[in-house]
Amino acid sequence: MLAIRLPAEVETRLEALAQATGRTKTFYAREAILEHLDDLEDLYLAEQRLIDIRAGRSRTYTLDEVERDLGLDD
Repeated sequence: MLAIRLPAEVETRLEALAQATGRTKTFYAREAILEHLDDLEDLYLAEQRLIDIRAGRSRTYTLDEVERDLGLDD
């Protein structure tokens, strides 16, 4: 169970959409969260990766290195 407070403007828009379509506000809130959750997770992982690279705990690879390691360097 999740309870969130929304700004009045967002609540009004959500209510109008729900009434216009016959769906619930919960349906649209869930859809919005699911739509953006992958993006938020990707952003978090990218930020953590950048921190690790800058701290020397991880490294990057050039395209030439990847191609060589995969045997694709013709």
